[in-house]
Amino acid sequence: MPDNFPPQLCPPHELSPITIRWLQLNFLPDQTMNIIRILLLCVYAHAATAIAAENAAVVRSEFIYEKAPYPECHASTIVETAPGRLVASWFGGTKEKNPDVCIWVSRNDGAGWSTPVEVANGVQPDGKPRVPTWNPVLFQPKSGPLLLFYKVGPSFQAWRGELRTSADGGRTWSAAQRLPDGIYGPIKNKPVQLADGTLLCPTSDETDEKPSKWRVYFERSTDLGKTWTKTPFFNDGLEVGAIQPSVLFLGGEKLLALGRTRQGKVFSITSPDNGRTWGKMSLTSVPNPNSGTDAVTLADGRHLLVYNNTPKGRTPLSVAISRDGAEWKHVLDLETAPGEYSYPAVIQAADGRVHITYTWKREKIRHVVLNPAKL
Repeated sequence: MPDNFPPQLCPPHELSPITIRWLQLNFLPDQTMNIIRILLLCVYAHAATAIAAENAAVVRSEFIYEKAPYPECHASTIVETAPGRLVASWFGGTKEKNPDVCIWVSRNDGAGWSTPVEVANGVQPDGKPRVPTWNPVLFQPKSGPLLLFYKVGPSFQAWRGELRTSADGGRTWSAAQRLPDGIYGPIKNKPVQLADGTLLCPTSDETDEKPSKWRVYFERSTDLGKTWTKTPFFNDGLEVGAIQPSVLFLGGEKLLALGRTRQGKVFSITSPDNGRTWGKMSLTSVPNPNSGTDAVTLADGRHLLVYNNTPKGRTPLSVAISRDGAEWKHVLDLETAPGEYSYPAVIQAADGRVHITYTWKREKIRHVVLNPAKL
């Protein structure tokens, strides 16, 4: 390339007449110019096709609310209570960990999201100081009321689990039921219901020692939260520090759990017997900047993962697809701008559409609807 090559060219998919004439006069014959035109058009067409494919998969993207009586929000969850009827929840307050942080809920019956309402807080009945609430998780069993799990306490290490139920799709809620000591319910991501009706809740803990041990385990309830058992921990919390699993179905009784780590990659662990026992935890090739993920097994057998596709930070927020739970292909970016886009929740609705909610800059909760057939 000559030293006097123009420092500024037009966009890569088109050459300006001045640039074309300069190239012709200096060193390129007409045949070479035609080849360049063809190559650049091919590159542009490929990029345009990829962008169009991503956009085609996005059916809708919206905020659940525009204004709220609190400045910060985080840790959303979403559920379909009946075909076309959605409920979302999150925690909101002046700042995560502050005592005024409450659990909020909004419903969408097909005509848009309702005004968020507070459904739980950390006010103590014995007159002790108020404490924050954390990490709501919604789940609609095959039969029975809608379940809302959440945590109450001044810090992760001091959490207790609570459960409220709704018999009318999230319009009204029962009084809080305190879970047994040592039982938290699903820690961030939704439970799964097994064929026999058992509720399998993916959970984890974070010890208060230094360095803190981050360990994954699972809680089980055969009566929708009235009684509980739990497994042992499945990692030492240091070699792989892992929390916040999601559960996927691999066929038969085989399950796969994925989630967040401090080792820069999403973790993976499998169970051959519907979560009674689990194998050795390992790291996948999927990046994880110590940020929450969520995943779901789709009706067509594929698996969908929502994650921060970066070794550091909480942008971009992306979607990946896998046919076997082992090899993942990045297919879509939900957010790429600077800022925090994090803590996704994902479900597949009765109509096949995928619904994702996530934290948008700690200011709002965004809801995105995808057509998985176009991913």
